[in-house]
Amino acid sequence: MSEHNPGLRPWRDIARRECRQIMVGNVPVGGGAPVTVQTMTNTPTSDAKATIDQIRRCEEAGVDLIRVSCPDVESTAALRQIVRAARVPIIADIHFHYKRALEAADAGAACLRINPGNIGSEARVKEVVDAAKANGCAIRIGVNAGSLEKDLLEKYGEPCPEALVESALDHIKLLQDQDFHEYKVAVKASDVFLAVAAYMQLADAVDCPLHLGITEAGGLIGGTVKSAIGIGNLLWAGIGDTIRVSLSAEPEEEVRVGYEILKSLGIRTRGVRVVSCPSCARQGFDVIRTVEALETRLQHIHTPLSLSVLGCVVNGPGEARETDIGITGGGNGKHMVYLSGVTDHHINDATMIDHIVALVEAKAAEIEAAKLEAEATDAGKASVAAAE
Repeated sequence: MSEHNPGLRPWRDIARRECRQIMVGNVPVGGGAPVTVQTMTNTPTSDAKATIDQIRRCEEAGVDLIRVSCPDVESTAALRQIVRAARVPIIADIHFHYKRALEAADAGAACLRINPGNIGSEARVKEVVDAAKANGCAIRIGVNAGSLEKDLLEKYGEPCPEALVESALDHIKLLQDQDFHEYKVAVKASDVFLAVAAYMQLADAVDCPLHLGITEAGGLIGGTVKSAIGIGNLLWAGIGDTIRVSLSAEPEEEVRVGYEILKSLGIRTRGVRVVSCPSCARQGFDVIRTVEALETRLQHIHTPLSLSVLGCVVNGPGEARETDIGITGGGNGKHMVYLSGVTDHHINDATMIDHIVALVEAKAAEIEAAKLEAEATDAGKASVAAAE
């Protein structure tokens, strides 16, 4: 079954939690909008060029929203140039210094990531809210198990779901007292069980969009696994409107992993979904190196489609029937290529990777052309209907 026509079965349906929608720049979050993928830059924000270059790589990976840390006045001074250059809305990450929030809002940030209770008096909260209102900024409340308020740690004895949710509700009240409702909330923890339980409780307590993440998840492999378990569980339960996979890896890797989680659940499709075997002694070609090469060379494909790469004919034909393009290993260095689930031709080792890349590019172009034709047909029908 091809990616552009997935034909979901009832047992794959996910009933998303209903919540109100906010806008982060021109990107809707919540209220039935597609789940968005975020990441965060790690360059010094004061170095606008380096930050913009990193944002560009994340944009190529498909990022919807990107967060930029603003710890000092040099960072917020550079933010205006960064916002102008970015093709996606910028979220300013603010901790403690309320003036940085004011400067970031004036510089064009689409969202401020703050904890209202950590920026000082009620008067300061009001200043930040007024700046957000004046500049059309949303606010993301970010509660973290590693930085819970002292009174909550004393009350509960340790970070726990109840403490995270109570902290979130306290911060929400500060915004609501200022008649501000354009906010989303996160209750992150590095412990998967703690984070999931906190989000489950928060989902029942509020009507705002939720930003999902397993914070400090670890490196590329460990962090991907933890994030897939935590974020995946919540998304499967219908909870979550925007996600960030927190990895000790380059930001664009966070974006790619985020999309893989969404693709695995059928929530969003972007690029090539690769179905491949773990390889064994039956393999007719080096599956591991082939998949590595294909994943790298197909990163430029944004059109949703599927590719199966199987080393032998045990499961290969069955998987190929369900994908747009498939290849199964054969003897004597000759391998079978399937197009739309049907055997089509053979290919040899020497030209296999180049050939598969060319087939994927051609299929993506075919899908995009069909989409444009369908859109033109629909537009024509609408025009005729309007004339009548």
